[in-house]
Amino acid sequence: MYNFHDIIEYIIALVNEFAGKFGLTDRAAFNYIRLHKGITFIEQNYGIMHTLDFKEAVDSVALYCRKSGGKL
Repeated sequence: MYNFHDIIEYIIALVNEFAGKFGLTDRAAFNYIRLHKGITFIEQNYGIMHTLDFKEAVDSVALYCRKSGGKL
């Protein structure tokens, strides 16, 4: 339904914003999000998430990761 390339670009941008918010490197942010199932969350909810501003999307991913055992 959505272009795979668009989803990947969105994930990269969101990881970058997440890294900035939490003072992480892009790699550390990606590893944290992946470890706590956030990448799957983003992929499954891309249709809604890409319509949100990045602050709201980052907050949603952070909340999801916390519910999956993350500490950020």
